[in-house]
Amino acid sequence: MLDLKLMQSNPEAVRESLKKRSSKLDVQEFLTLDEKRKELIGQSEELKAERNRASGEIAQRKRNKEDASDLIKTMGEVSGRIKKLDAELSEVEAAEKEWLMAVPNIPHESVPFGASEDDNPVVRYWGEKPEMSFTPREHWDLGVELGGLDFERAAKLTGSRFVITRKWAARLERALATFMLDTHLDEHGYTEITPPFIVNRDTMTGTGQLPKFEEDLFKLRDTEYYLIPTAEVPLTNLHSGEVLEEDQLPMLLTAHTPCFRSEAGSYGKDTKGIIRLHQFMKVEMVNLAHPDHSYEALEKMTACAEKILQKLGLHYRVIELCTGDMGFSAAKTYDLEVWLPGQDKYREISSCSNCEDFQARRANIKFQPKGSKKKQFVHTLNGSGLAVGRTLVAVMENYQQEDGSIVVPVALRPYMGGLEIIKPE
Repeated sequence: MLDLKLMQSNPEAVRESLKKRSSKLDVQEFLTLDEKRKELIGQSEELKAERNRASGEIAQRKRNKEDASDLIKTMGEVSGRIKKLDAELSEVEAAEKEWLMAVPNIPHESVPFGASEDDNPVVRYWGEKPEMSFTPREHWDLGVELGGLDFERAAKLTGSRFVITRKWAARLERALATFMLDTHLDEHGYTEITPPFIVNRDTMTGTGQLPKFEEDLFKLRDTEYYLIPTAEVPLTNLHSGEVLEEDQLPMLLTAHTPCFRSEAGSYGKDTKGIIRLHQFMKVEMVNLAHPDHSYEALEKMTACAEKILQKLGLHYRVIELCTGDMGFSAAKTYDLEVWLPGQDKYREISSCSNCEDFQARRANIKFQPKGSKKKQFVHTLNGSGLAVGRTLVAVMENYQQEDGSIVVPVALRPYMGGLEIIKPE
């Protein structure tokens, strides 16, 4: 959520930001509402001042045993007008807040201008594409033939865009998650959290999923509860409505949770395999950071996600999202795209964003600077560290052998009971 003072003092900056993001929101709509709000406040305050003056005169008349019925009648009418103005003011303020809630974050000045993912520049590459003397296969073929992925029974149990992992695939998925968590805890200084997988409306609103993206969520019937689309939601909101001490920052949190997404608008996209599911596992990183150090923190968070891929020996590239491709709450975002030989393309496996104080304003997360009485909003950052299912895909496709077997990366073997190769049964 943007600062109301920014909207009022520099609407042109917001108008330019919306233009960069290809948003259809009209700043003039807000300015009209704000002018109406000021007008209503002025009218209400003027009538309240009149009522206060009249109250004094009424009291004086009563002390003098004079008739005050005319003033009392007039003030009754004034009170009615004040009540009506205050009700109208509440409606305007609600409309103003609703408008603000729909405004995406302002991109950082370093973010490249662009309209879509085609305009995202590559920042760097790591590693080399694996050399294969055979035509690599997609993970869905490998997984089914090796007995690790079961799409048919998942569809029977639920429907499309679900999968059952079994045997080696289930263990490999668990191994990947534990390996990621151990790395973030032991090497990167994160604290592990197991949050609720169901959250309320206020929590979803705090990170920006609501009200704008409700169609992307799974909501529990007859409640205001939602299944989390990512652990970013509960982790970021963990300290909503609180004031932290400055020495508590940065606060590094990580969690391994299921994620639930309706994938609205993705009809016909990635229908095969486990790239885009309604339910998937992810290890998430969240940082509640000091505003002076949040962009340094973004680089560190991105490096933490990269470290997982490097330990697994997976070739990837880092891209910087342009203004037209960034998420709603982000001020700057890096995506990590891992190479998938079977698909012959790079696919997103992590997205690391600095949201500055955008989410903190919505969730009301502040800190108390030392030596200052004025509280400040923290900056919030989030990143995948990593998407477990997509990492499973990357391991399968990059470590596949011509005979259909899959070599287990060295870093994962301790988590796989020493297993070195997954062979056809």
